[in-house]
Amino acid sequence: MKKFYITTAIDYPSAKPHLGHAYEKTVSDCIARWHRLWGEEVFFSTGTDEHGLKIQRKAKEAGKTPSQFVDEMSADFKKLCAEWDISFDRFIRTTDPDHEEVSKKIFQKVFDKGDIYLGEYEGLYCADCEQYYLEKDLVNGNCPVHGTKAELVREPSYFFRMSKYQKQLLEFFEKNPNFILPRARKAEIVNRVKEGLRDLSVSRTSFTWGVPLPNDPKHFLYVWFDALINYISAVDYPKGKFKKFWPADVHVIGTDISWFHCVIWPCMLFSAGIEPPKSVFIHGFIKLPSGKMSKSKGNVVDPLDLSQRFGSDSVRYFLLRDIPFGEDGIFEERLIAERHNSELANELGNLLNRVLVLIEKNCNGEIPQATTDSNLAVKLNLKKIQANMARFETHLALAEIMNFVKACNAFINEKEPWKLTGKSQQKVLYSSADALRMAAILLSPFIPNASKKMLDQLGVGSFGKSDLQFNKLRAGTKTKRGEVLFKKIEK
Repeated sequence: MKKFYITTAIDYPSAKPHLGHAYEKTVSDCIARWHRLWGEEVFFSTGTDEHGLKIQRKAKEAGKTPSQFVDEMSADFKKLCAEWDISFDRFIRTTDPDHEEVSKKIFQKVFDKGDIYLGEYEGLYCADCEQYYLEKDLVNGNCPVHGTKAELVREPSYFFRMSKYQKQLLEFFEKNPNFILPRARKAEIVNRVKEGLRDLSVSRTSFTWGVPLPNDPKHFLYVWFDALINYISAVDYPKGKFKKFWPADVHVIGTDISWFHCVIWPCMLFSAGIEPPKSVFIHGFIKLPSGKMSKSKGNVVDPLDLSQRFGSDSVRYFLLRDIPFGEDGIFEERLIAERHNSELANELGNLLNRVLVLIEKNCNGEIPQATTDSNLAVKLNLKKIQANMARFETHLALAEIMNFVKACNAFINEKEPWKLTGKSQQKVLYSSADALRMAAILLSPFIPNASKKMLDQLGVGSFGKSDLQFNKLRAGTKTKRGEVLFKKIEK
């Protein structure tokens, strides 16, 4: 069985989750579900990154211990996953004992190789993104990502000899052209590496909320060195699951953390003697009409509020349909309503209802004996959908599936089965129901709740790769029309 390992970035729970977190998890979940649909053995991990100076400060502000604070905040991210039907195989927390042990092991491996040395660091530090910046990279002395004032920090630190791996990294980029995706993002990272890699400060003494170094417990592991290791600790490095699933097929991450994943992470793995992941896919930001959405600006959209008001399927559908994966996307609530009404309610929901009503009225609620009309079947371009998903073009794959749904509605309008009788009528009704079954299965990675309701009403239980063929709907199957699949959203 083919293996597929996909990860999201692990979220920093210094505040409640926002729509950007939900978007990354939704696209990753869609891709994971797609690979499961085709019979692959999938491992999908997400989680929270819970150490560091910012968490320590936030906990103090809230009058809690860091442990209490991250337990509460991590629960919000788990709730998001539940509400949005995120089908993860592991929700990893960097405070998990097994993760902390793996972090120490990897540090020790790098240390034993001679790639760690003790020095002193002085630099401008942003606690929000847990990163040092050169003065030229700041904007009026502020972090270019969060807009907060960079702090001058001076402390003893252990350093990772990242500069040693500059040549190996550039050669790796050359040999693995799909490592950084979309490819348009590659040039900027490669050019920056060519300017020269500096050694990386990988320990801190300015906080105590973290993983103590095995060789010097007064120092705590730099939060990013700790966090990146989650991708191998999630699959039980170095045990069975790691041997089965590593290297990861894709890390799905945001633009602002591409350097950590595309440069620092492979260099760490080179040093530890571990193969890098196959690819890192960098998605864009979700923006409001007024500009970028971020926690530091205080203009975030609450994904739990959205799913409770619109339903998770409708919000998932909008994000996967309207935002090309890898590009920035504009979010407005009216756009969710427009997609919901025009495609989910008018096209998909209406198709299901009219087919089931006709079968109820003319076939006693049972699937008739017939075969699917070949002129309708050719309207489904399954190879094109598969090709789109292989390139992570979820918006194009979903558009193609919905084109087939529209073709099904046109087929019924053309054939007018309410005017037919006998085998001619049965042919049209079977064809429509079987096409709906195919559409529902293909939509299951995108809108899992609605897909299940559709299949239940068609009398279809479990399904898999072998069901992605026409004429698989058994004659005599009892249909059970339920409530309206998608009610119109009023203005």
